[in-house]
Amino acid sequence: MPDNLIEIRNLNIAFQGQQVVNDLSLDVRAGECLALVGESGSGKSVTAHSILQLLPQTGMTCTGSITWRGQPLLGADAKTLRQLRGNRIAMIFQEPMTSLNPLHTVSRQIGETLLLHRGISGRQAEQRILELLDLVGIQQPHKRLKAYPHELSGGQRQRVMIAMALACEPELLIADEPTTALDVTVQRKILRLLKDLQQRLNMSLLLISHDLNLVHSVAQRVCVMRAGQIVEHSDCQSLFRNPQHPYSRLLLDAEPAGLPVPRAPREKLLQVDNLRVWFSLTGGLLRRHSEYLKAVDDISLSIERGKTLGIVGESGSGKSTLGQAILRLLDSTGTIRFRDQPLDGLSARQMRPWRKEMQVVFQDPYGSLSPRMSVAQIIAEGLEVHSQLDARQCDEQVIQALEEVGLDPQSRHRYPHEFSGGQRQRIAIARALVLKPAFILLDEPTSALDRTVQKQVVSLLRTLQEKHDLTYLFISHDLAVVRALAHDVIVVKDGKVVERGSSEAVFDAPQHPYTRELLAAAHPGQV
Repeated sequence: MPDNLIEIRNLNIAFQGQQVVNDLSLDVRAGECLALVGESGSGKSVTAHSILQLLPQTGMTCTGSITWRGQPLLGADAKTLRQLRGNRIAMIFQEPMTSLNPLHTVSRQIGETLLLHRGISGRQAEQRILELLDLVGIQQPHKRLKAYPHELSGGQRQRVMIAMALACEPELLIADEPTTALDVTVQRKILRLLKDLQQRLNMSLLLISHDLNLVHSVAQRVCVMRAGQIVEHSDCQSLFRNPQHPYSRLLLDAEPAGLPVPRAPREKLLQVDNLRVWFSLTGGLLRRHSEYLKAVDDISLSIERGKTLGIVGESGSGKSTLGQAILRLLDSTGTIRFRDQPLDGLSARQMRPWRKEMQVVFQDPYGSLSPRMSVAQIIAEGLEVHSQLDARQCDEQVIQALEEVGLDPQSRHRYPHEFSGGQRQRIAIARALVLKPAFILLDEPTSALDRTVQKQVVSLLRTLQEKHDLTYLFISHDLAVVRALAHDVIVVKDGKVVERGSSEAVFDAPQHPYTRELLAAAHPGQV
């Protein structure tokens, strides 16, 4: 019989009477990787959180049994759980920005785990922290010890979370969507790291993901979960060769597909020349600015009306900084021309009329949508600033925008937390669309979404572009999404453009080694 670390039997979990996990049973064996795969809302994260008793107690009912090496965890006392959490069972959470303490440095947060479970402090702890940061691929780790979470990119924050989880070399590591917001090269590195650690330390890994293709090279067994139930359970190779359940086949076929709508050559809508965004690293009241982070270093680009330009690169390459600088949300040098009018010298007041023409959809819809405003108020906010419409006309525009992005207009009086991630991103697109802009900056709009939802959003963006003659600047680390939407591509590394060309040329015949590395990393089956 296999040595089971975790045994879950007949687990039922409900919130406010609504069933989210239904009669679930599974085992996590010693030294193996079990992948729990399904879309958002399938119950996979709730199942994982129940192992360490991290679910909210208010309004929650949980029945069945969960054991750790035969020791019951459901109803376990606080002392027992403290000895397990972060020590023998560690967890990597999906959203590092909300999981990391914004008031504590990287060093303090990782050091807290070492002190609590290993009694390590001082120089010994610092040395171990540096080893962990280097292990998870943080560049120049000694410079990151005193950094706070907001000073790190999304990928760097996720790596810090992984370093914290690995600090005590746990027997079981629960990884809840550990690569969701990471670029493809980092995804590959993290998956390789987790696979290597699992084998080297004989560590068990419970890998939770919405991307079935992502777990192919890491997992020994896979449980496919839908609507709180496991619909298919198989060894990894058998599942990929011959999936039995229609839902498993749906997940395997969920890669964004198709090509952008062909466009004839037209006039340039946006022209950017020699754009620079440098941040001082040694500045101060009495210090000279002698060292700079060159986030955007002399980049030029142009986009024809009705086309999509994809910007591809790793976290920290300068993609989002470039987009924000083009929208004049960051100070920069260089020239920015929109509709052949210079924007780079305009004040915030002078920029206001152009804001209607140039809209943005951010990466994290939950963070960019006000939790205190209803969907109708969120979408109508731009209309109130930029138009002279009365309340009835505004409401009509909101309804039209929601219909265009495939949402029920009756839901406009609800709040963002009442929607799924994909629905929230559609709300963000509706907010940009309602002003009828000519140009939309899409900053990683699909990175945190399920593959099936990504496919829907890409199709929606393509349809809206054709219908409204929209011009997109599409920033992403996901090459499959870029290929499905972008007519032209520029590849950015360390603030510089290393390759540019048509989407077909860049993807089919990449010239730069970095581009080839990105394309190779987009196939996790090679991890």
